[in-house]
Amino acid sequence: MSRGRSQMSSRKHPRIVALTIAGSDPGGGAGIQADLKTFAALGVYGFSALTQVIAQNSSSVRRVAPVAPAMIARQIEVVASERRPDAIKTGALGTAAAVRAVARIIKELRLPAPVVDPVIVSSAGKRLLDRAGERAMVKFLLPIARVITPNLPEAETITGMRIVRDADMKAAAERLIAMGARAAVIKGGHRHGEQSVDVLFDGRRFVEFRTRRVEGPGAHGTGCAFSAAIAACLARGMALEEAVRTAKRYVTAAIKQSFRFGKGRPLLDHFVR
Repeated sequence: MSRGRSQMSSRKHPRIVALTIAGSDPGGGAGIQADLKTFAALGVYGFSALTQVIAQNSSSVRRVAPVAPAMIARQIEVVASERRPDAIKTGALGTAAAVRAVARIIKELRLPAPVVDPVIVSSAGKRLLDRAGERAMVKFLLPIARVITPNLPEAETITGMRIVRDADMKAAAERLIAMGARAAVIKGGHRHGEQSVDVLFDGRRFVEFRTRRVEGPGAHGTGCAFSAAIAACLARGMALEEAVRTAKRYVTAAIKQSFRFGKGRPLLDHFVR
């Protein structure tokens, strides 16, 4: 007993911290729960601020209850007062008021520019950001984003563009930079073909990240894990290109080792080696 306590007390406490601002997934496949597991898998301690309580599992979203914007901001303020996070990511925010509250507190506290995962609709088809929230995200959150990471439907919604080819992905990334983001990653997972292609644009150059597409139905929560992995890597001091490359490798490996509970989509193995 005493030996166990001695071993525990001698462990080095984590010094790298990332903050996720997102909704809850009680099934653990997406949302804050997935973000925290991703942070832990990549050696980063996780803070969290809850924006929505969501009753969901891998196959369906049954109910969404928003957290008051003032409470969202207060969560961020309290944890940041104890330890300033080294990186931040945002996920499902729900409403325009929540988007404004998050953008305002990040600016007021001079916190790191966030990795913005623009969650609009869940993989089960439930809207997690209302129409006014979409406009607020463009007006308030996009201009302070370190990088925005939309999938193809999200990129089409935000930019108003039709995205079919690689050239369209690059044009959409350019549009997002023109709208205020420092950098954009357009994820190509919704396209078909042997390769999964993501495109990063940082305002100066394009970088393509290509991996062989994993056969099967995909997995629940890949966007959450990808953006959380980018945030974790940025917290660890990586440059953006290296962070995106590492995040793509991590998510690809997690998809390959995905598993099922029940009848829903496969769940990522967040602690894949």
